[in-house]
Amino acid sequence: MTIREHTEEIEERTLHPRACRSVRTRGRLRPLREDDLRTCFQRDRDRIIHSKAFRRLKHKTQVFLAPKGDHYRTRLTHVLEVSQIARTIARALRLNEDLTEAIALGHDLGHTPFGHAGEAVLKEIHPGGFDHFEQSLRVVDVLERGGQGLNLTHEVRDGIVKHSKGKGLIMPEKVEEMPVTLEGMVVRVSDVIAYVNHDLDDALRAGIIRKADIPGEIAKVIGSRYGRRIDTMVRDAVGTTIGAGYGRVGMSDETVEAVYRLRDFLFDRVYESEGIRAEFQKAKGILRALYEYGLSDAGGDVYGDVPSGEADRHRLVCDSIAGMTDRFALMTYERLFLPQQWSVL
Repeated sequence: MTIREHTEEIEERTLHPRACRSVRTRGRLRPLREDDLRTCFQRDRDRIIHSKAFRRLKHKTQVFLAPKGDHYRTRLTHVLEVSQIARTIARALRLNEDLTEAIALGHDLGHTPFGHAGEAVLKEIHPGGFDHFEQSLRVVDVLERGGQGLNLTHEVRDGIVKHSKGKGLIMPEKVEEMPVTLEGMVVRVSDVIAYVNHDLDDALRAGIIRKADIPGEIAKVIGSRYGRRIDTMVRDAVGTTIGAGYGRVGMSDETVEAVYRLRDFLFDRVYESEGIRAEFQKAKGILRALYEYGLSDAGGDVYGDVPSGEADRHRLVCDSIAGMTDRFALMTYERLFLPQQWSVL
């Protein structure tokens, strides 16, 4: 018996009946010989962590553009916090932690530079529209490894593309929008638990809001301190899921309502605040200019030629810009559109 087979045997004995076992995966886009040490979901997690797209997350905006403080979140710290919360919930529910972790670490690989401002620009300009969750799937299926993709399992890919909520319901009502695994549902819940709490924390640190601004009814339900809020929401998700007989992962009506109120508060006072909106308009201008340049005759020198099999240049430019970090986008804009200093020998 290999180490992988031993791990799979442990999964069979210890995981909840509704958990997704590694041996029951629906497989990959392309067949791949099994590893002697790692299960299929462990391999997916490792492939994501070692990808270039994952490393670029450290220089992509979460909420604040180019923050000067060392303690503001980036897209990378966000996915790490989601992963930690998701693993805690998965372990408490006896679900597959490796699958949960792989989905959590890969769910935002397709996010643009400059956060949701970048996503809004590409949604407006690209003829096919743009959504970061679909781009995340495109990253792992097509763009990584020089066009070969990471060849992940069906369950991880499904969890990645179905993690996003926007201003919608934490758990969708339509079955086709629901992750096929409980582990995917755990990540969907963990994502909102992470961002409403750490974005609130960063907004307080930045002085955009004060503690006294947070509506009292929110604090009354989920707590007034950062750690307390996360603990309350995690415990609620675990208890509610168990109480519902593992039919789906979710939170109680009271907690969900508090989360929605907190999310609305953040949109009103933080995400769409005057100061952040002004910076986002600058970012949008930069990305629009980069996109238009990519479509021009000179764009091939920067973005390259359209790969064989791709429909048009729009897709190439969209992929290129979506993959940029904040600082690379700024450097590229400066090089293309700002006068450069002459070197005098």
